[in-house]
Amino acid sequence: MVGFNKLGLKNLGNFAIVLFFLAAPIFSARASSDEGESTEEFKPGDMIMHHVKDTHEFHLWGDVAIPLPVILWTDHGLDVFMSGGFYHGDGTVETSKGTYVMHHEKIYYAGEHGEEGHAAMPLDFSITRNVFSLFMSFVLISWLFISIANAYKRRGSDSAPKGVQSFFEPIILFVRDEIVIPNIGEKKYHKYLPYVLTLFFFIWINNLIGLVPFFPGGSNLSGNIAFTFTLSLLTYIIVQFSGNKAYWKHIFWMPGVPVPVRFILAPIELLGTVSKAFALMIRLFANITGGHIVVLSLASMVFLFKSYVVGGVVTPFILFIMVLELLVAAIQAYVFALLTSLFIGMAVADDDHH
Repeated sequence: MVGFNKLGLKNLGNFAIVLFFLAAPIFSARASSDEGESTEEFKPGDMIMHHVKDTHEFHLWGDVAIPLPVILWTDHGLDVFMSGGFYHGDGTVETSKGTYVMHHEKIYYAGEHGEEGHAAMPLDFSITRNVFSLFMSFVLISWLFISIANAYKRRGSDSAPKGVQSFFEPIILFVRDEIVIPNIGEKKYHKYLPYVLTLFFFIWINNLIGLVPFFPGGSNLSGNIAFTFTLSLLTYIIVQFSGNKAYWKHIFWMPGVPVPVRFILAPIELLGTVSKAFALMIRLFANITGGHIVVLSLASMVFLFKSYVVGGVVTPFILFIMVLELLVAAIQAYVFALLTSLFIGMAVADDDHH
């Protein structure tokens, strides 16, 4: 009986901690508003977008936030300062180079207008929340791979892996043996394995970091369309530059097809190379962002209905979706790496037509 009570209290404590972190983003979003706005009706759309989009600070709770460097290229040169002066986007920052205001996380010149009456904006190269997360994942991945490489040098490839190496070695072998080699081939995979491995771990780790927006101060790099566009563009460039004679022949002068039809199919095939990269970009962006929106939407129901009963009903669904998101984080990295390997394999495949 005593053991049961201890176990029950322990589980209850863990459950309370989970509920606190689930509710923390909503509490922080509401508490960050001005006193005059505290009586306004709770708007789930504003709260969800606040935690999905990029920001110039790490918002923890209430008025507590970690400012990030703002780097602007203005008409008077480079201007660098911390984002804390914007007071969560509601204030004005004045420096020796100019005066700036922030609206919806975009920085404008205060009181100035550019062409056609639109507010004038400096070039923004700031270290935003997503950019900071990008640097953090780069450091983490570099440390992981350097540690694993050093472990191989110390122990040799024949010794049993230990520590971090023992966890990541099966994943590395899985990417090599189940993704890269079957799609690119035994003879040509060595050239592309480092890129696909880096791509897989980079997306996977950033997807895991992207789950932190459910807690205060998190980022959402994988849910940023610019991030997925860049990865897709890199894959597109590598595929096109790796394409051999047979690859381009199948695009512009398909064998076994009547000549008049070739002129019709060539533009379609060329457009198809772009659509593949576009599909990579949208798939990763939509799946990661969609999962975040679902969780935050369920959490918003508690404050919309203002009922503990609703909270008790939606909490299991929230926990289920969050556990599912852990699986989705790995699946999306796998799919992106798999399709990248497939596209590269199609570009470097030898022509077997006679």
